[in-house]
Amino acid sequence: MPQSLARPTMLAVAGLIAILPLSAVSCSAAQKALDCGNTAVKITGDINEVSNAYSNASNDAAAAGQALQKLKNDLDQLGKNSKDTDVAKAITDLSTQVDKVQAAVNNKQVPDFKPLGDAASNLTKVCTG
Repeated sequence: MPQSLARPTMLAVAGLIAILPLSAVSCSAAQKALDCGNTAVKITGDINEVSNAYSNASNDAAAAGQALQKLKNDLDQLGKNSKDTDVAKAITDLSTQVDKVQAAVNNKQVPDFKPLGDAASNLTKVCTG
């Protein structure tokens, strides 16, 4: 399951990077694309860490918990720095999914990473749309 999450997320980052030059039409669009690109790269790395921590070492809940906390911290920081309301909402939605994965890990259940990947994809859509 983590591999299925990593590929779409990496494709989303590649898509963001590809649109950066196209967004240079206006300063605000270019700034939004740049901010979103940086956000996507950071979030992709964090989500991959969560997936890897959960899938490695017999579902290492402690490592997954640490990776989730790092993702939460990064999302909080990115949300505070976002000047775009649509991006901020997408970050909030992604944070909600992180909380759901955290709850599953805390309850020793298998987390459903699909909604987390969907929320990350939504952030990409907001950035490119």
